[in-house]
Amino acid sequence: MKLFRFLIVGFIFGIVLTKAEAVSWYRIYEMFMFQSFHMYGIIMVAIATGVIGIQIIKKKKAKDFKGNPIMIVEKEKGFIRYMTGGIFFGLGWGLVGCCPGPIFILLGTGIYSIGVVLLGALLGTYIYGMLKDILPH
Repeated sequence: MKLFRFLIVGFIFGIVLTKAEAVSWYRIYEMFMFQSFHMYGIIMVAIATGVIGIQIIKKKKAKDFKGNPIMIVEKEKGFIRYMTGGIFFGLGWGLVGCCPGPIFILLGTGIYSIGVVLLGALLGTYIYGMLKDILPH
């Protein structure tokens, strides 16, 4: 029951993304064709929110819902791995027409063909899990 509030926030977030048309294939197409600022604006708001949220967590020494301190581990620098990952992520996003985030939102709105994307995402995650020890990081 303690996690119920997170479920409610997830539902509200899904409704907001749907109403803002952030899960719309057409809006994503417009973004990749550089025809509209709509999605870039949403992405910039998300980045700004994340930066502000991280700063608040660090300054207030916030705790998670279990009372443990939130630890933000610094990542080691790297260029090739981030470019490679970004290219694969962007290609997948462009080919499918959606970011992995709204897969469940789209399922909830009745777009059941997104189930193929969900299966692909799960398969890709499984394959990465099997290969991660031999991949360069």
